Amino acid sequence: MASPLTPRATDFPRWYQDVIAHAELADNGPVRGTMVMRPWGYAIWERVQSELDARIKATGTDNAYFPLFIPESYLRREAEHVEGFSPELAVVTHGGGKELDEPVVVRPTSETVINSYFAKWIQSYRDLPLLINQWSNVVRWELRTRLFLRTSEFLWQEGHTAHATFDEARAFALRILTDVYAETMTDVLAASVVTGHKTVQERFAGAIRTWTCESMMGDGKALQMGTSHELGQNFAKAFGTQFSTRDGQLDFVWQTSWGASTRLIGGLIMMHGDDAGLRLPPNVAPVQVVVVLVRDEEGVRAAAEALVAELTAAGHRVRLDDRVDLSFGRRTVGWELKGVPVRVEVGPRDLAAGQVTVVRRDDQTKQAVPLGGVGDEVARILRLAQESLLAEATAFRLARTTEVATTAEAAEVAKEGFAVVPWSVLGEAGEAELAADGVTVRCLYGPGGELATGEEEGELFALVGKSY
Repeated sequence: MASPLTPRATDFPRWYQDVIAHAELADNGPVRGTMVMRPWGYAIWERVQSELDARIKATGTDNAYFPLFIPESYLRREAEHVEGFSPELAVVTHGGGKELDEPVVVRPTSETVINSYFAKWIQSYRDLPLLINQWSNVVRWELRTRLFLRTSEFLWQEGHTAHATFDEARAFALRILTDVYAETMTDVLAASVVTGHKTVQERFAGAIRTWTCESMMGDGKALQMGTSHELGQNFAKAFGTQFSTRDGQLDFVWQTSWGASTRLIGGLIMMHGDDAGLRLPPNVAPVQVVVVLVRDEEGVRAAAEALVAELTAAGHRVRLDDRVDLSFGRRTVGWELKGVPVRVEVGPRDLAAGQVTVVRRDDQTKQAVPLGGVGDEVARILRLAQESLLAEATAFRLARTTEVATTAEAAEVAKEGFAVVPWSVLGEAGEAELAADGVTVRCLYGPGGELATGEEEGELFALVGKSY
């Protein structure tokens, strides 16, 4: 059975939409720009959520929940913040059949409402640091929407913290960037990420610095995968969040906020997908191994169920496909579309020979494996597939990244990939020139790709590309 997808090389955007539809990840919601996440798409999100949540909690951060509705006046307390979000706000003016005394904004992000409570909860240095995260939905009224990448409503986590000093806040923002986001993206999603900080033009509204993880998609464009913001004392001053220091003085707290969303699923599709559908890294796959009955005869079911039990006991996420009323070809194409890393096919002929057929999704290799060796071979393939997808994504990004010396060269290279240009050459004028052509500075970093604040000696480099 042939793949129902448009070839990636023919029409990448159409291919992307085809994968989402045929892999049963999501559908368009009834209101423009909204999204219905189907069970397979939501299961992937649950895996991402679980991995991020464990790392967030390892930093000492606790989960909480804040309201979906925010008084409009809250957003106006921080001028840059409201200016940055105004075009995207959804505002409720009526409730219960009556006009509201004050319009309420449907949560675009929670800096304002959370800071209003931080101001109540923080009085002394003993209350610091205050580390809060919430898992929620947010609404941003996007003009151009695309499933997972840019929808009017999406799911995410947003962390908000308050600290006694600038240095402590910066260190925490960077810890989130590296130990939570970059680690999850690299070790779980097999994503090749570049970390750095945003330019003034690209940073989060109300922040003094935005740190970012950027990845290259299969068409050479960039996707911002997660950001960690240093808010300085901007929101603390707007909301009066002060604390008594150890020496009895009053000071404003230093803050961070950070978030990653269901956009990561869009990144998974565009980084790893091929003309047969998704290719899920084993660490994020809801089902790592599917055991498929070719025909339900001659002890096949019993053998398949025994394999499921063995592989499950070994710690793998396993599913049995015994839908023999559907054609074998249709079922295998379906699992390939969904990106399950390993498929074990159990049929009467193989079973008579004391073996099964094992298919590796990432490179489509197929081999006969003795029944007694399936457990070891599946474990080996899962490990190799995870490593291979990361290596492939890294090699692709490096092959499409070119060092250039001028703004004009950067604009040309960005048509197909990433350009790296000295910031001293590009500067804000060059950034504006690139923006006119739909090209953005994805991040700035130091020599060798290390994180740099811009305060140390040495050249900063700009990573330049077109983005989603």
